[in-house]
Amino acid sequence: MTPDGAAPPADLLVQAVQGMARPLFVLDGEWRFSYINPAGAAVLGRTVDGLLGRGIWAEFPEAVGTPFSEHYEAVAATGEPAVFEAWFEPLQTWFQVHAFRTGAGLVVTYDDVTERRRVEQARTEAVAAREEAAERAAAAAGAAELAGRHLMLLGDISQAMTSTLDPDEAVQRFAQLVVPQLADWCLVSVVEHGRRRDVGRAHRDPEMVAAMHRYADLRATTNQSTAPVPTALREGRPVVIQSLTAEQVEAMTTPEARAALEPLRPTAVATFPLLARGELFGAITLVTGPDRGPFTDAELRTADIASRRAALAMDNARLVSAQSRVAERLQRSLLSAPVQPDNLELAVRYRPATQDVSIGGDWYDAFLQPDGSTVLVIGDVMGHDLEAAAVMGQLKTLVRAIAYDRQDAPADVMRRVDLAVVGLDVATLATALVARIEQDDDDRVAGLRRLRWASAGHPMPMLLQADGKVVDLESPVGPPLGIGWSGFRSDGVAVIPPDSTLLLFTDGLFERRTGDLDTGREALRAVVADLAGESLEELCDGLLAALLADGAEDDVAVLAVRAHPVDAPR
Repeated sequence: MTPDGAAPPADLLVQAVQGMARPLFVLDGEWRFSYINPAGAAVLGRTVDGLLGRGIWAEFPEAVGTPFSEHYEAVAATGEPAVFEAWFEPLQTWFQVHAFRTGAGLVVTYDDVTERRRVEQARTEAVAAREEAAERAAAAAGAAELAGRHLMLLGDISQAMTSTLDPDEAVQRFAQLVVPQLADWCLVSVVEHGRRRDVGRAHRDPEMVAAMHRYADLRATTNQSTAPVPTALREGRPVVIQSLTAEQVEAMTTPEARAALEPLRPTAVATFPLLARGELFGAITLVTGPDRGPFTDAELRTADIASRRAALAMDNARLVSAQSRVAERLQRSLLSAPVQPDNLELAVRYRPATQDVSIGGDWYDAFLQPDGSTVLVIGDVMGHDLEAAAVMGQLKTLVRAIAYDRQDAPADVMRRVDLAVVGLDVATLATALVARIEQDDDDRVAGLRRLRWASAGHPMPMLLQADGKVVDLESPVGPPLGIGWSGFRSDGVAVIPPDSTLLLFTDGLFERRTGDLDTGREALRAVVADLAGESLEELCDGLLAALLADGAEDDVAVLAVRAHPVDAPR
């Protein structure tokens, strides 16, 4: 028996992944090796004959109670694929593992990523060593005060700024942390597309906050070239004025700005450029009042280190935000508008994840084949980054080209796409569902349409009937794309009556990290039933509003098709 309780077809295991170079094995319901390819046996230091029919936990008892057994048992119990990396002590090896449940059993593919992990560890240790060396030097120079209170401040700054990916929020946190330890008030300037903004602002005296804002609102546009911030931005060096005179203030700014600055009574100013990876993108200004006087050497040293840490944290946030924007633009550019065949109405929706900063590979597609059939595609590349979005574009193109080239059944399209993914070395694992809306002469006379579809690990479609009943369409689910599966894939077929609505979607629409899939899908059915009387566009909007009210934990793609009566006007 397989982990899900089904008996594996014997010929399926024989046909599975023939000639596949990627290490792979299949476990039956008793956790025995029912199949392992030569590459998989070699990586494990065994032979194929030495493992077939033997229990994995008996052969590898060190894996019990580790991420390997925990993930395998979870996949077998829930049917949800797992992707993880884990260290296997007996082989002194890091493995990257993909595991998913099929009718043949628990399929596991894995790669030795030990060298990559060693490189990453060495890089992390080198960075930590350099930062530790800098902190030791700062501690020696700053004596007890810097080694104590100021070092704690540096740690707080690193933690606070790296825990957010919003650059504006990061600089505001910085300003609030350095006041009052290093200065009476602080302004942080950022430069974007040649425009300077004073974003981070903090003052130790609540009664002076309004005055600080009035001055900060004017500062970016009224500073003369000799002022500290323009000088620091131009020359890339700190600017420290320990005794600010009225003549200096007059030379640096305009009468209007001087009037706003007067209540703040600045005595000393220290400006440090925000410079990271050779790019200068802002400056930090610290100011003291007459009660505090000039900066101490310890304060200036700490401020210099803090500015460098802040610059790195801000640059990381900027890079992540830029990557997310690029990925989302790429993703949206690839999500082309669907076709609108006669008497069929199509609507699509895409919603990126709002929790964490993650970009995924969800996509949809709809196009006509030369015989007039409408092809529908929806899929999800595993991963949440720019690479996943780029791979999504490759997969969409492959599916579209293969499905258009021949009028094959969806299951055959899936088989050809999977072989192309492996043959072209597209490094990915993805779920997908390909469907075709067909109509032969008899169906046309009867006013009916038929849906033929195949799933590669993807959630099944739903059909909202004209009477408001919601039906889960069912068919065998094949393994995901990306492993070169040569076993059998099958189609499902269902009638689509007039005035019914077909819904295709990715799992982000109903799956939640804190809930089970059955509960999530039941909630989706209930929402679809409640929206039965709405137009197709309103139905799609209503689904997102009801199911993603608290934000999307994962990317979401929806493809909806309404089958209007065949004899009705377009």
